[in-house]
Amino acid sequence: MSAKAKAKLTPEQRKATLTRVLHKIRPYSLFVVCSLIVAAVSVAAQLYIPILCGDAIDLMLGKGNVDFAGVGRIIVEVLVVAVVAAFAQWLLSVCNNRITFSVSRDLRNEALRKIQTLPLSYLDSHPSGDIVSRMVADVDTFADGLLMGFTQLFSGVLTILGTLLFMLSENVAITLVVVCITPLSLLVASFLAKRSYKYFQGQSSVRGEQTALVNEMIEGQKVVQAFGHEAESLTAFDEVNGRLQDVSLKAIFFSSLTNPATRFVNNIVYAGVGLVGAVYAVRGGITIGQLSVFLSYANQYTKPFNEISGVVTELQNALACAARVFELLDADDQVPEVENASVLQPDGHVQLEDVSFRYLPDRPLIEGLSLDVKPGQRIAIVGPTGCGKTTLIKMLNGLLTPTEGTIMIDGNYVGPVTKSKVAYLPDRTYLTMNQTIREILDFFQDFYTDFSRERAEEMLKSLGIDPAVKMRTLSKGTKEKVQLILVMSRNASLYILDEPIAGVDPAARDYILRTIINNYNPEATVLISTHLIEDVEQVLDEVIFMRYGQLVLYTSVDNIREEKGKSVDAYFREVFAC
Repeated sequence: MSAKAKAKLTPEQRKATLTRVLHKIRPYSLFVVCSLIVAAVSVAAQLYIPILCGDAIDLMLGKGNVDFAGVGRIIVEVLVVAVVAAFAQWLLSVCNNRITFSVSRDLRNEALRKIQTLPLSYLDSHPSGDIVSRMVADVDTFADGLLMGFTQLFSGVLTILGTLLFMLSENVAITLVVVCITPLSLLVASFLAKRSYKYFQGQSSVRGEQTALVNEMIEGQKVVQAFGHEAESLTAFDEVNGRLQDVSLKAIFFSSLTNPATRFVNNIVYAGVGLVGAVYAVRGGITIGQLSVFLSYANQYTKPFNEISGVVTELQNALACAARVFELLDADDQVPEVENASVLQPDGHVQLEDVSFRYLPDRPLIEGLSLDVKPGQRIAIVGPTGCGKTTLIKMLNGLLTPTEGTIMIDGNYVGPVTKSKVAYLPDRTYLTMNQTIREILDFFQDFYTDFSRERAEEMLKSLGIDPAVKMRTLSKGTKEKVQLILVMSRNASLYILDEPIAGVDPAARDYILRTIINNYNPEATVLISTHLIEDVEQVLDEVIFMRYGQLVLYTSVDNIREEKGKSVDAYFREVFAC
C-alpha cells in the first residue's frame, strides 16, 4: 500500500484494525479485568478524599467551634485512603505494563514468523528498512499508545462518571452547568483527533521510507563513494526528510492544540461551578465544605478530558502503526507444498511448463518458459543481464513462486521435499562470518542427511584450509571455495550453482571447476548460471540461452560445435551481439 493510500484509510478499515487489536488483547483478559477493578478502586479512593476534606472544612468553620477530634479522625482517614489510592495506582501500572508488553512481544513474534513464510517476491519488492520499521518502530509506537490507553483512559472515564454521579446526588443545577459545557470539550477533542490521525499515519509511512533509505545508503556507501554519487544521495535523503518534517509539523500542530483547547473549556466549567455554587452557598443550599468539594470535583472532572484528548491522539497514532503491522501480517504466504507429495526419488529430472513470473502485472520477468531437463546433465544457463537467470534459479529453489505454470523436480512440485535434495550455491556468500569452518561443517552435518563430512574435510585438506579458522579471516576466493565444497559434499539430486566462478582469480576458477566435475553425484543434474561461458564450457553437456525471460535455445554443446562450427562462447556472442 502506498503512502497516499495509507493516509486515506476508511472508517471501516480503522474499525477493523481496532477489532484486531482487541483480539490480540483477549489472551490477557484476566489482566484487563484486574486493571479495570484496580482503576475503579483508585478512582473511588481519589474521589473520596475531597469529601473528607469538605467535612473537615465544615468542622473548622465558626469561631471557637473547631472540632479538633473530628478533624483528626478525618486526617487519619485521608492518609489511609491516600495509601490505598497510591497502591491501587501502582498495581494498575503493573497490570497495564504486563498487557502492553505482552501484546507487543506477541506482535513481533508473529511478524518474525510471518517473514519466514513470505515469498521472496514480497521481500524483494519491499525495502528491508520498511519491514524493520514495522516490526520495531511501529510496534513501539503502538505499545506506547496502548499503554496510555489502559493507564489513563480507564481512570479518566471512571473519574468523569464518578464525579457526575456525586454531583447529581448533591445538586442538580451545579451538575447541569458541567454537563452543558462538557460537549464543547468533546467536540474540540474529536475535531483535533481526526486531523491528528491523518497526519500521524502519514508520519509513520514516511518514517518507514526514511528507515529504508538510510539502510540502503549505509549498505551501498562504498558504491556511492566510488561513483561520486554523494550529492544524489543527499538530495534523496533531504527530500524524504522534507516530507517527514512537513507531515510531522502538521501532526504536532493539531495534537499540540488539544490540551490548550480542552483546558480553555475546562476553565469555563470550573468558573461556572464556582459561580453557581457560591450563589447556593450564600443562600444556604450547600455548606462551604460542600462548595469546596464541588470545586475540587470540577477540577478532577476536567482533568481527565485533558488526558483523554491526549490519549485519543496517541491512540490514533498507535492505530495507524498497528494498521501497518497488520498489513505485513496479512501478506500472502509462500504457496505450500502440494499435499500427498511422493517421496523424492533422486535423479535430477527438472520440468517447467509454461512458467511465468512477475512482480508487477505489467512487467514480466519470465514469460511462458517450458523446459525438460533430463537427469545427469551439466547445463549452463546463459544470457545477457536481466534475462531472467536469477529469477529462474530462485523459482527452482522455491524462493520464488511462479505467477503461472508449474515447476517439478523428480516428479514433485517445488517445496520442502524437493528442497531437501537440491544443493544450492547462491551468488552471494550466505555463511556466518563469525563462525569457524568446523562449526559450519557441524551445522551442515546436522541439517542435511545427505552431507558427507568426510568428503568436505578431504577437499579442505587438499587446499590447506584449516577448519579451525573463522570465515571472516579468509580471502574472497577461499570463501568461495569453502562454500562450493559444502554444496558439492552433498549427495544431491540437483545442484544449482549461481555464478560459482564470478569474482575469483583464474586459479580459483580452475579449482572450482575441477571440484564440480569430480565431486558431484554423477546421476544428478548440475545447473550453472554464469557470464563466464568460456571458462565453464569445458565441463558442460548442454546449454540454455535466455533473453527477456524467454527461452532462445536449449541444445547440447556438441550440437553447437558441429552445426555452427563455433565454441559456445563464440556462438553466444553472435546470438546476443549488441
